[in-house]
Amino acid sequence: MNKTLIIVPTYNERENLPRMAQKLLSLSVAVDVLVVDDNSPDGTGKIADELAAQFPQINVLHRTEKNGLGRAYIAGFKWALAKDYEFIFEMDCDFSHDPEEIPNFLKAAEKADLVIGSRYTGGVRVLNWPLKRLLLSRCAGIYVWIITGMPFTDPTGGYKCFRRRALQALALDDVRSNGYSFQIEMTHRLWREGFKISEVPITFTDRVEGTSKLSQHIVVEAFWMVWWLLVQNAFRRAPREKVSS
Repeated sequence: MNKTLIIVPTYNERENLPRMAQKLLSLSVAVDVLVVDDNSPDGTGKIADELAAQFPQINVLHRTEKNGLGRAYIAGFKWALAKDYEFIFEMDCDFSHDPEEIPNFLKAAEKADLVIGSRYTGGVRVLNWPLKRLLLSRCAGIYVWIITGMPFTDPTGGYKCFRRRALQALALDDVRSNGYSFQIEMTHRLWREGFKISEVPITFTDRVEGTSKLSQHIVVEAFWMVWWLLVQNAFRRAPREKVSS
């Protein structure tokens, strides 16, 4: 078993999963992979099982229904913590997140509890997105900063590396959100407790195969979630305390 785990949630990703698995296993750093499949009707789960039978670094967690990205990641985090992984990644299966960035995350994680891949550090690094989607993403980041005080350029980003100790400190069953607000909530819970969080620049490329999972419900959930987080932090726009490393 390697000390780095890449959690890849899937729903109808049969075109992308084999290529993603091959890419992850060919990286310059050794990683294990956990595919969390939400009972994909296109047979992604079966493909994941076939890959796991072929490669010992690949594991599969089957869920019986599609009930959100956040719940898929929570299941993956619990699985990872039951093992002995030190670095635990969130990463999309559609190649919008470049696997080649993983060594950069690991280097940053040597001095941080959470590393966020940012599309907006030092400029905009987004390819093939319509202007409307880009503006929605940037405005969401500014909105989160205004309400919560979190000083991160890309709080809705889903390419992340958690240290084991950070996830162990969270009550995972208490995480409420599910869509993009899940990314905001996970970061906020660690930030408000004083964990060290850093950002690394990434280039985000919109998916080529498959369809986006973004919906109006996800956007509305994120809009209201930041206010709930502000209340949870006793209306403070700063961390409560510093956690010693």
